[in-house]
Amino acid sequence: MGSLKKSGGVNGAILSRIATNDQHGENSEYFHGWKSYDKDPFHLSRNPHGVIQMGLAENQLCLDLIKEWIKENPKASVCTPEGVHQFSDIANFQDYHGLKEFRQAIAHFMGKARGGRVTFDPERIVMSGGATGANETIMFCLADPGDVFLVPSPYYAAFDRDLRWRTGVEIVPVHCSSSNNFKLTVEAVEWAYKKAVESNKNVKGLLFTNPSNPLGTILDKDTLKNLVRFVTKKNIHLVVDEIYAATVFAGENFVSVAEVVKDSEVNADLIHIVYSLSKDMGLPGFRVGIVYSYNDSVVSCARKMSSFGLVSSQTQFMLASMLSDDSFVDNFLMESSKRLGIRHGVFTLGLKKAGINCLISTAGLFVWMDLRHLLRVRNSFESEIELWHIIIDKVKLNVSPGSSFQCTEPGWFRVCFANMDDDTLHVALLRIQDFVSKNSNKTAEKASDNDQVIQNNNAKKQKWKQSNLRLSFRRLYEDGLSSPGIMSPHSPLLRT
Repeated sequence: MGSLKKSGGVNGAILSRIATNDQHGENSEYFHGWKSYDKDPFHLSRNPHGVIQMGLAENQLCLDLIKEWIKENPKASVCTPEGVHQFSDIANFQDYHGLKEFRQAIAHFMGKARGGRVTFDPERIVMSGGATGANETIMFCLADPGDVFLVPSPYYAAFDRDLRWRTGVEIVPVHCSSSNNFKLTVEAVEWAYKKAVESNKNVKGLLFTNPSNPLGTILDKDTLKNLVRFVTKKNIHLVVDEIYAATVFAGENFVSVAEVVKDSEVNADLIHIVYSLSKDMGLPGFRVGIVYSYNDSVVSCARKMSSFGLVSSQTQFMLASMLSDDSFVDNFLMESSKRLGIRHGVFTLGLKKAGINCLISTAGLFVWMDLRHLLRVRNSFESEIELWHIIIDKVKLNVSPGSSFQCTEPGWFRVCFANMDDDTLHVALLRIQDFVSKNSNKTAEKASDNDQVIQNNNAKKQKWKQSNLRLSFRRLYEDGLSSPGIMSPHSPLLRT
């Protein structure tokens, strides 16, 4: 068998522009980090010096509850003696509407995941292959190649792939800043809209995630109302990706755009929701994505397009049973929120002990970590990537740099905390703490040599410390550094 070759030359000439363009984003730092993990994956006992995956937003904290439900409900699977009698019906062709029981169960679950404050119509449920497929489907329905969607930044790194790679749709970022904790405002959207129109762009809509990926924040109801008023006034679409709806673990309740549609006088034909079971239920491998639209034409169009990314009937069958079990769903949502809150608290406290702060968040499977004070050069994306290489190659943690999320301020990183067990999380924290501690000690040693000078001017002392801390990271990267925080295979923690 021949080796896989990169497209180019004669082979490249016979492939389509879609197949060969660079809009997928595979070469970005976001995906490069995944590749680094794949080459050297951490394992507590088999590979304790490997890369810990903290770039993947998976929710693995409640899989034990799902496993237990499956054991107690063997009839929910056509691959068990108790359920095999339904195998023929499920194995036969199912049209792209999906199983009626599945659509009803998904609609019911979506309401529960939003606190029961809103209901969803099963007839508006359109299936897709995960949220990736759902976001692309809604783009195909709403925009033509060259049309623009406004997307608040920082935004999910793979949106460049999901929204524009095959559709030809352009993304115009709505830049948000740390000055107001990256809060999305109507004023920022209006400014981005105005600039796009002045550039002769055809703006077709606004799309954002709520709760936010990568920030872990949620929009309040007033802001949502104002954004709905804005799109109604401009007669453009609003797509809200709500795949983290049930990951809220603190603060106020999550408010779905569906609540605004219910309570306000709006043009509902412009409102669309993307959903998935990947984050709220921790089932990304099941590839269950949903397009939910209040526009009849969009529902019809999306349903036809769903032929290219249906959910298997076997998966539909099992989930229809699971999501219809109110007792299980209620307990799962409550327990998931509690476990996420505990994990978030443990992780952010561990970072704080290392002198690292994060944006205050109340939802999601990650934190938005502030490492601006560790950059070799302030406000430098080059320094951000240098620091990221150190973290990947030396500290052996796959985290994602803010530039991958179109953040305009260097030094922010998204770090996922729910895709690993407790022991792995502790190893990751030890690596981070040890890394920062070693470099702080280097700075302190230099400070003692200059103690007399520093005592004469406290302001100079602080400036000198920060400068040398940043320089020390650069020297470590150039000179090489043994992975900090790597524990001995004989450590009691690794033996557990």
